[in-house]
Formats: sequence, C-alpha cells, structure tokens
Amino acid sequence: MADSEPTGGIGFFEKWLSVWVALCIAAGLILGNVAPGAFEVIAGWEYASVNFVVALLIWAMVYPMMVNVDFASIRHIGDRPKGLIITLAVNWLIKPFTMAALGVLFFEVLFADLISPKDAQEYIGGLILLGAAPCTAMVFVWSQMTRGDATYTLVQVSVNDVIMIFAFAPIVALLLGVTDIAVPWETLLLSVGLYVVIPLIAGYVTRQQLMRHADRLEGGEEAVARFVGGIKPFSVIGLLATVVLLFGFQGNVIIEQPLLIALIAAPLIIQSYGIFAIAYGAACAWRVPFNVAAPCALIGTSNFFELAVAVAISVFGLNSGAALATVVGVLVEVPVMLSLVAFANRTRRHFPAK
Repeated sequence: MADSEPTGGIGFFEKWLSVWVALCIAAGLILGNVAPGAFEVIAGWEYASVNFVVALLIWAMVYPMMVNVDFASIRHIGDRPKGLIITLAVNWLIKPFTMAALGVLFFEVLFADLISPKDAQEYIGGLILLGAAPCTAMVFVWSQMTRGDATYTLVQVSVNDVIMIFAFAPIVALLLGVTDIAVPWETLLLSVGLYVVIPLIAGYVTRQQLMRHADRLEGGEEAVARFVGGIKPFSVIGLLATVVLLFGFQGNVIIEQPLLIALIAAPLIIQSYGIFAIAYGAACAWRVPFNVAAPCALIGTSNFFELAVAVAISVFGLNSGAALATVVGVLVEVPVMLSLVAFANRTRRHFPAK
C-alpha cells in the first residue's frame, strides 16, 4: 500500500492551518453571539442528532481520502496486524477507563470545592460517554493530514464501528453504574452511513473511473493522485467551515461560562494527549510504519461526538451537565487534534517508512 506524497494545491493552507483555525474559532464565537438565530436554524437541520450541514462539510473532508482507498489491498491488512491491535487495545481496553478515572479525579477531588456533587456526577457522565465512543468520521481527515494509509485507516475505523455496536452500551453502563443505557441506534447507524459508507462508495466509484480512463501517458495511480490533489482545497475549506459552525453553535455558552468550560476541558485535554502518547509510543516501540502508526494513534484520541451528545441528551437531558461536557469535547477536539497531527508529522522520521 503506497504512502504517496501529497499532491500540490494547498501548501499555503497547510502551512498556516493553525492560524486559519484560530481565526475560524474567533469567527465562530463572534458570529454565534452576534447572530445566534442563524446558528439555531442551522442546528435545527438534523435528524437523530446528526446535523446535515456538518455532514456535508465532513463529506468534503473525507471524500479525498476515500478516493485513495484501494480495495484490492484490503486482503493484505492481515499481513500488518500491529496497527489494528494497538487501535483496538487503546479504544476498548484503556481509553474509556482512563477517561472515567480522570473525570472522578478532577470533579470529585480537584474541583470538588468549585462544583456541586450533582453537577460533578453529570460532568463525569459526559466524559465517560466521550471516552467510550471512538471516532468514525474525522479520523479520516486527521489520517489524510499525516498522509496515512487510506486503506488501513478504513479497516481500522470499520472494525471499531462493528465493536462499538456491541461494546458501547455495556461499557458505558458499567462505568456509569447503571444498566438501562439506551443506545440511540438511529444516530449510530445514520452516522456510520453518512460519514463512512456514502463517501466510501463515492470514492470507490471515482477511483474506478479514474483508473479506467487513465491514458497511456499517465497511469491510474498518477491520475488518482492528481485528482485528489485538485480537490484537497475543498477538504481544508470543509474543516474550517466546520470549526466556525461548532464554535458558533456554542458561542454564547463559552462567553457566558468560560470558567466552567475550562474546568470541563482540563481532563479532556489531558486524556487526549495521554491516549495519543500511549498509542503513538506503542507504535514507535513496535516499529509500526508511520502511515499506519499516526492514524492508529489519532483514532484512539478522537471521539465520536455525535453519538456521545445524543446519548447524553437521552439519558441526562438536553440542559444537563453531561450534555454540556460532550459539547465541550467537540470544541476541544479540533485544536487538540491539529496539534497532534503537527507533532506526528514532525516526528515522522522516528518510524519505518513502510
């Protein structure tokens, strides 16, 4: 499976991506407070807690990587099981439990004098929901930014999704100490369909057409690389627009309760960097190739926030601390993940190329 070099077209955007994201965060906060009605309308365009505007933007981000997926190479994934083993171990044996432990440490010990016991329990519940829901969609974006193996990333995400169907509710019930967690199947299945299946089919059809019509002077893989390079700017635009929307949706909450947002964000940030360090360190020690190591660490770090938010609302209520905690997870994720992508790209040389 080739680890192709990026094709031109967005070098300027990539170089200053952190600046653009910071500007979009500021724009989202300002617009969310200046024109909250517009964001309320957009937020209403959803079904089963999945917002269709965000879905369109995620398609723009995910589609270029899906074009790179080589189905003929999937059968060789078993020849390199290390990345998949790390992904599954981190996501299901480590991450939910460390997130629960951090939640208890921060809200029952460190922040005990700042938050009421009832609110503390709800914030812990929200953190647990995030910790038990590994990412489905955005990880394709992070993988693409590290030039990850598109085919391997697809398999990692797909296996995670299958396990999540069976393991999410029992793990959450265990950690929350209850037994009646209702998994919103509409949200789970709709998200997988929108963020994985549809863009994957579109990418497959596009790839087949490019391979079929490549001329003798340009091979099929070269045609695919040129096409992906040409549409990559839309991926960056989709990411930036998503940042504006996410921060715009919660602009008033962030402005009105900055201290509370910071308190909730603290364990989430520590969890994110800690989980990445575990997975990335294990991949480095196990000599996993970089184009597999980076995505496998990023998958464990990123969260399936649509599912977490939906369950928080259904179990704890729309205005609950748990729902707020899952939303803070959304706001924290993009800046944190971009910093980890940058770190991974800077440390690429410490991993085998293949």
